[in-house]
Amino acid sequence: MFSCFYLLHSYLHLFIKVGKPSITITQLVSVLKGEGLKRDYVAIENMSASARLSVIASEDQLFPDHGGFDWKHIEKAIEYNKKKPNRVRGASTLSQQTAKNVFLWQGRSWLRKGLEIYFTKMIEWVWGKKRILEVYLNVAEMGKGIYGIEAAAQQYFINRRPN
Repeated sequence: MFSCFYLLHSYLHLFIKVGKPSITITQLVSVLKGEGLKRDYVAIENMSASARLSVIASEDQLFPDHGGFDWKHIEKAIEYNKKKPNRVRGASTLSQQTAKNVFLWQGRSWLRKGLEIYFTKMIEWVWGKKRILEVYLNVAEMGKGIYGIEAAAQQYFINRRPN
């Protein structure tokens, strides 16, 4: 059983290293909920350098330097969450968010978090930072049914009609 899972997982990692993720669980749920699915995959070379930098600046300033996890922010989030259990603060890195968005589902559970740790380490080892950022910017939800930076740009800036 474990060997089958490992082989399937290795295939997925290698395929996605060079290909485009076909559809994620989050995107499928969006379709099933009637929110639609707007996405248009774009290579990182065709993304604005300012957009790439702004995502790193707003989501994970240590992205170029960590191995998938920002341990200081995780410790701070744990302390904060102990003090204010009704206001949960996360500490997920871009790598963790990418692993969750590509391979897993949304929501909070120990099972998902455990799998997220595994997938985060794997994409850090196999993909590298440039590919992680490219995939993140293509699968991140940027509005109901809107996935990726290109679909967001089309929705919010290009196809927008003046009021």
